[in-house]
Amino acid sequence: MRIYAVGDIHGRLDLLDLLLARIEQDVSVRPVARPMFVFLGDYIDRGPSSRAAIDRLIAHGRSNECVFLKGNHEQIAIKCLSDRSLFDQWLRLGGIETLISYGISPKPGLDEVQIVRLQAAFHGALPQAHFRFFRDLQMSFSCGDFFFAHAGVRPNVHLSRQKESDLLWIRDEFLSSNEDFGKIVVHGHTPTREIEVASNRINIDTGAFATGRLSCLVIDQGSLSVIDSEKRGAQENRS
Repeated sequence: MRIYAVGDIHGRLDLLDLLLARIEQDVSVRPVARPMFVFLGDYIDRGPSSRAAIDRLIAHGRSNECVFLKGNHEQIAIKCLSDRSLFDQWLRLGGIETLISYGISPKPGLDEVQIVRLQAAFHGALPQAHFRFFRDLQMSFSCGDFFFAHAGVRPNVHLSRQKESDLLWIRDEFLSSNEDFGKIVVHGHTPTREIEVASNRINIDTGAFATGRLSCLVIDQGSLSVIDSEKRGAQENRS
């Protein structure tokens, strides 16, 4: 099985389209019966095209074998539908750009009445297909020697017992750990200029929103390589 694992998109439809085209080219050069795509979450916020990026992912999932993982940004966005107290946090994390992509223009310094209206507007603007997409996002995915999660895992906790909060938000404790987790953890969440390969984890979040580089880790029969949106044919062996 060949897996194409894609890092944090953050509303960059332009980079997503470039990357998917280059993956398609890779499949045409190195044919495989049915590749699997694993998207690591944080599809929305910060970038200008969150709504269109979700449309693109939904369409891609109809014709390809895909696993869509939840990121912390999706967690907050979907919780805002029922919990108004989270709107300030979401807007600070880049939710303004997401709302604008859905045709909503929040004003700075929202009071309680404005937040109620904003919540109602978001309810009305969110297509049912998008709501189902967010609702059905997986927390993690395991395949062979690899375990996929948005942010990482809690050290000294078995992979099967990880908490949602850690899978979506953990940083320092995970990134600084040399623990053998039982599988190599493929994650995003913490931007880095280059894909970071350690003995126990691989970070594929190359900060697409800020850097213009959306990266994909290709796992093929134990061999690792990289495709990204920055350079055509940018594929390097990492085995």
